[in-house]
Amino acid sequence: MTKKSLLALCALVLLAGCATNATFTNLTPSQEPRNAQNLYPVEVSMTSQQQSLRWDSIRPQIVVGTEYYQMHSTALMRNRWEGSIPVPPNVNVVHYHYKFDYLYNAFGSPKPDSATSPEYSLRIVEGQ
Repeated sequence: MTKKSLLALCALVLLAGCATNATFTNLTPSQEPRNAQNLYPVEVSMTSQQQSLRWDSIRPQIVVGTEYYQMHSTALMRNRWEGSIPVPPNVNVVHYHYKFDYLYNAFGSPKPDSATSPEYSLRIVEGQ
């Protein structure tokens, strides 16, 4: 194996190790009864095969349109987060996704990255 081939192989292995491979599981029901506070809870779990991911650096957010809402970790769970989203009284469906900003270990110092979930919908139903 030539020196160039060995360097290319090492670079490929390093790049593959940095891939997030995040898997999101939305734990929020697809519909909720309308409530007087117009705030609706959402919950998600995320798993990743990325060994360099720094779990203590994860900053999860709920994204609704152009608005971002902070999430907090669920007690006693390393990979679950929860938060609330406001839904105006005249709106029956809201579309949202999760965005996770985090650091991963890299040569020299930690580097920032992020992962985004697919889009989900929450339907608000009257009188349940």
